[in-house]
Formats: sequence, C-alpha cells, structure tokens
Amino acid sequence: MIIDELEYNTEREHLIIPEYGRHMQKMINYAKTRDTKEERNKVAKAIISVMGNMQPHLRDVPDFQHKLWDQLFIMANFELDADSPYDKPTKELLEEHPEPLEYPQNFPKYRFYGNNIKTMIDVANTWEDGDLKEALKYTIANHMKKCFLNWNKDTVEDDVIYGHLFELSGGKINLKNSDEDLSDSTSLLRTKTKFSSTNTSNSNKKGSHHKKGATNYKRKRF
Repeated sequence: MIIDELEYNTEREHLIIPEYGRHMQKMINYAKTRDTKEERNKVAKAIISVMGNMQPHLRDVPDFQHKLWDQLFIMANFELDADSPYDKPTKELLEEHPEPLEYPQNFPKYRFYGNNIKTMIDVANTWEDGDLKEALKYTIANHMKKCFLNWNKDTVEDDVIYGHLFELSGGKINLKNSDEDLSDSTSLLRTKTKFSSTNTSNSNKKGSHHKKGATNYKRKRF
C-alpha cells in the first residue's frame, strides 16, 4: 500500500543545518559517494552555487564564499573529500566550547556603592602620595557616603565609611584616624532633593500651561 511508503520526519536523517532543507542534504550525501575526487569537486562546486542562490542577500557580505564552503563540510559531517579554496574546518574546532564568562564580582558585600567605586579606589592606590591623592581619597569617601545614604535613607557615621573604604582598598587607604570630617549628610542629599523639587515644579508648570491652553481652546470667539 502507498501508506506503507510514507516517510516521517522522526524516521528521516537528522538535518545538520535545517535552513538548507533536506534536498540539499541529499545532494551533499550524493557528493560523498562519488568515486573520484574530480567528480566530488565538480558536485561540490555545483552545491556551493545552489547554496549561494538560496541566500542572495548575503552575496555582498565579506567572506560569503568562505562561509558557504565551511557549511558544506559541516553538513557533510566532515566526511567529504573535496578540494576547497579555503582552509577546511575541523570537527574539533566546531565542537570547542568557549571559556565561561566571568561576571564582575568586585565586592558583592557592599553592592550599594556600585562597581565604579572599586575602580576609583584601585586608581587611587596607584597614585603617588601627595595632595592630589589625599583629595581623591576624601572625594571617594564622600561619594561612598552619598551612595550609602541613597540606599539607607538615613544618617551614617564617618567611621563606618572609613571602615568600608579601608576594607575595599585592601588596607591601603586608611582614614580611620583622620581629623577631617566628611560632608554633612544633609548637604549630600540636598542635591537630590533639589533636583526632585525642580522636576515637580516643571511638571506643574507644564500641567498649568496645558490647562490654560485648553481653556483658550474652548473660549468662544465672536
């Protein structure tokens, strides 16, 4: 019966690159069965031509032909003995896995400071001792205090910031015995409050302007 000759995809050969379809895979399998290398080369070039016609939008892409030849050998499971104008890919190179990506985990203990603080601290450690380095230390400490307050929304003692800075710098920046105080908590948060108030004021102005415009639009003109 005809129904006995039907083929199901689950029973068919696995397609290595499904985009080219099953007929292309059969052509490649046919090329592998040719007895002479001359015949295999001839069939391989014909297959490359058909593959190129299937993707005309990639003709202007650099190394397009190189890509096609690589895909040909991949779909042949690296078993096609034919000449290529390019270096043949290897199965080992295709199956090689990239190294795991290392995500930056500088100091997950104090995430509220952000990664940029650690970068600033590392830069400060490379500077020579002097007024500029001293100023940078206190700039970093003040920024850490501001970050802490934005996260905690409360007050914080300078000694806490100095302790965190000492820990994050690996003990190279020590301001624990410093006589100089950091900026006041109120002044550090004042900029944020002022910015929020400005945005609210601008929004109110835009709303009132829109309302006024709406009123004028409804006004009768005689």
